[in-house]
Amino acid sequence: MSGCRDSVNLYVRRSIKQVCDWITNTGKDSWPELVGKNGEDAAVKIEQENPHVHAIVILDGTPVPRDFRCDRVWVWVDCHGTVIRTPIIT
Repeated sequence: MSGCRDSVNLYVRRSIKQVCDWITNTGKDSWPELVGKNGEDAAVKIEQENPHVHAIVILDGTPVPRDFRCDRVWVWVDCHGTVIRTPIIT
């Protein structure tokens, strides 16, 4: 039975990799030019430049899941709402 489960897991991993490759190859995957900009404006720009991702504005220091999601971009901001790190697909 574990052989079948292993085959399914391999198929799922390959499918996820294909989707991730497609997302990153069809749009930008980092936005260094947005550091210092307003976080909400940055999120809009990110989603315009790569419509396959969801940009999430988040206050620096907030705990986040550590899993990799090829459709997610954290937009880290300070207490003034200013982007403090390069947003990248994570």
